[in-house]
Amino acid sequence: MIKAKKEDKEIVVNIMTAAFDKNKSINMIIKQDAKRVWRIKKIFEYFFDTWFEYGVIYLSEDLKACSLIAFPHLKKTTLRSVWLDIKLLWLIGIPSATKGFGRENKIRTRHPKTPFYYLLFIGVLPEHQNNGIGSKLLSEMIADSERRAFPMYLETYLPSNVSLYKKLGFSTFDELDFGFPVYCMKRTLT
Repeated sequence: MIKAKKEDKEIVVNIMTAAFDKNKSINMIIKQDAKRVWRIKKIFEYFFDTWFEYGVIYLSEDLKACSLIAFPHLKKTTLRSVWLDIKLLWLIGIPSATKGFGRENKIRTRHPKTPFYYLLFIGVLPEHQNNGIGSKLLSEMIADSERRAFPMYLETYLPSNVSLYKKLGFSTFDELDFGFPVYCMKRTLT
C-alpha cells in the first residue's frame, strides 16, 4: 500500500465516490437529485481534507482501492477544521450535514477513550471489486495497526462485510439503528 500525498486527493476522491455511489449509508443522508454524485464527491473531499492531517490515507499499489484511517485522539478543533465543517454544510446542505454529523456523534459515543486505529472508509473501484484488492489493502492496514500498537475499529451496514471482517479477527461489539443496522466492530491487538 502507498501512503497518499496531498496531490493524490483527486484519485482518492474519485475512487471513494465511485465505490460509495450506491452506498445506503451515504445516500440516506444526501438529497437524491441531479447533484447526488457531486454531493458524494464533496463529502469525500471533506473527509480527505479533514483526515489527511489527523490520520493516514492509503492507496493500493495499482490505484484501484483506497482507505481513510483516522486517529481521533490527534484531531484538534482549529480554524481550518471549523471552516471545513462550514464549507461542507454549505455544499451539501444543512439537513444532510446535520444527519451526517448526528450519526457520526452517535457512533463516536461507542468508541474508546484511548487511542485507536479507525477505519473510516475502504473503497474499491466498482469494476475491480471482488478481486481481492480490498482484502489485501485491509490486511496491510491490520498489520499497520499492529505496528502502531492500536486496536482497530470500524462500522459497516453490510452483513457480507461483517463475515469478512470476522474472518480477519474483528468482533461485533455493538449494533446501531439508523433505519438499517450498523455493526460496530473492533479488532484487538494480538
